[in-house]
Amino acid sequence: MTDTLASPNSAPQRRQLKADAAAALLKRRYASERLFKVLGLGALLLTASFLVILLTNIVTKSIPAFSEHVVNLDVVIDPKVVDPEGKRDSATLLAADYASLTRAAIMSAIPGIEGRNPRRALTSLLSSGAADDLRERVVADPSIIGTTIKMPLLFSDDVDLYLKGSSSVTSQENGSSDLTASDVKGDITLTGAEGTFAKLVAQLESENAEVSPETGARLLTPLLPSRLIEINGGLVKLASVTPTTATGTTLIPLTSSGVAKAGSWQLDTYAQPESRRKSSDQDIAFIETLRDKGAIERNFNWRFFTSGDSREAELAGIRGALVGTAWTLLVTLIICLPIGVLAAIYLEEFAPKNKLTDIIEVNINNLAAVPSIVFGLLGLSVFLNFFGLPRSAPLVGGLVLALLVLPTIIIASRAAIKAVPPSIREAAIGLGASHQQAVFHHVLPLAMPGIMTGTIIGMAHALGETAPLLMIGMIAFIVDVPDTMTDAATVLPVQIFLWSDLPEAAFQQRTAAAIVVLLGFLFLMNGAAIWLRNKFERRW
Repeated sequence: MTDTLASPNSAPQRRQLKADAAAALLKRRYASERLFKVLGLGALLLTASFLVILLTNIVTKSIPAFSEHVVNLDVVIDPKVVDPEGKRDSATLLAADYASLTRAAIMSAIPGIEGRNPRRALTSLLSSGAADDLRERVVADPSIIGTTIKMPLLFSDDVDLYLKGSSSVTSQENGSSDLTASDVKGDITLTGAEGTFAKLVAQLESENAEVSPETGARLLTPLLPSRLIEINGGLVKLASVTPTTATGTTLIPLTSSGVAKAGSWQLDTYAQPESRRKSSDQDIAFIETLRDKGAIERNFNWRFFTSGDSREAELAGIRGALVGTAWTLLVTLIICLPIGVLAAIYLEEFAPKNKLTDIIEVNINNLAAVPSIVFGLLGLSVFLNFFGLPRSAPLVGGLVLALLVLPTIIIASRAAIKAVPPSIREAAIGLGASHQQAVFHHVLPLAMPGIMTGTIIGMAHALGETAPLLMIGMIAFIVDVPDTMTDAATVLPVQIFLWSDLPEAAFQQRTAAAIVVLLGFLFLMNGAAIWLRNKFERRW
């Protein structure tokens, strides 16, 4: 009786327990979904942050490479140097010594420089390409021979780096008392009132500067930051300092040895010791003198896009690599596009379904995952060693990249053909068209957007490849721009690889700039693929 009366109350209790368990399970499920969303968003933000950091780093490093510094000088086109016999023929003009004219121009810009080393330092500020630019101008216009022209002359890479801020003055302090120079050039002594250089002496004591046993002066060794004094239109590099006097060597001759009033002379301190800088104090003195005269100008570096590779960083450009890349991709496209599309059509529409076609399909899928360097080894052994094709040529590079891209194009083309509804084929055949006519007149045009998208993505993949091209010799140093697909050439990814291995800071900047150009091409190609897909995509 008791069990009978209690049984009606037991069922609702069990249902209540099941409802609580279901609510707890649902709560845990929602919590898991929220956690998954948070983790997914966190992964996306982490990936995006790494990408932003990478792109920011590359772009920041590349910005200096897109500009160059030149010095505008009056260049005398001496007929005795350029054309002593007055022939005005191209052979004579091309063979002339234009470097002597550029050296004379920069020597006249800063007169009074004596001594072999200072004169050599002054002329070495110019790039070897400055003479080449002058030669091109004279050959293009021989009428300027015998005249004086204003010519922008290219600086060397070390000067260019200095002007872009790789080394700078940390502090400039005006003189607090009168200062007298003992001479205008050579080794001179600067004498001031008591305590004129007391602050500088205290700084040198804190830097543990050596003390001269004879005079008790603090010595400025090459391991200490350089101190220079601008006085009477000249520049003096200090060698030793006492509270009242300073001795040093004139880097720029003084205009007079008179008394420099307080506030008219200036003490400059550089950020790094001379031993740790590419530009010496003498170089900086010349550069700053030219800058004070308003002769230095910063221009866009068109040379980076119009010149080939060079051992001199300021002359190195990517034109040869761009042309080599264009030839290589042209060969790749001519070979892999028709072969890939025809292979996809045959396998998808005409090939019988048997073990042989299954083996072919499996191998195509496997080839798409083979490391790219394997294709380079294949090109080395077959195209170079067996067929004897020219080494480091876009023809061979295109053949190798065609083998690399071909599986991708076949797979993408088959997927595009398969996406066309069977009703299109059936309708064409029902109206009397043959199977071949149905495929080429109806299916293929509808699948072409997908085929072109896959082709562009495959070509973008080929554009970024380096390893297979290294195996066929396209790592060689190539200065000339290739005219045909059989000329020696390099490609943009290999050019980036070559520059990245060079220690000069200017080449590191050009490496980043070349990466930006390569990324730009990749973005354009992928953008074109997206545009084609969106514009021509059909929905059934």
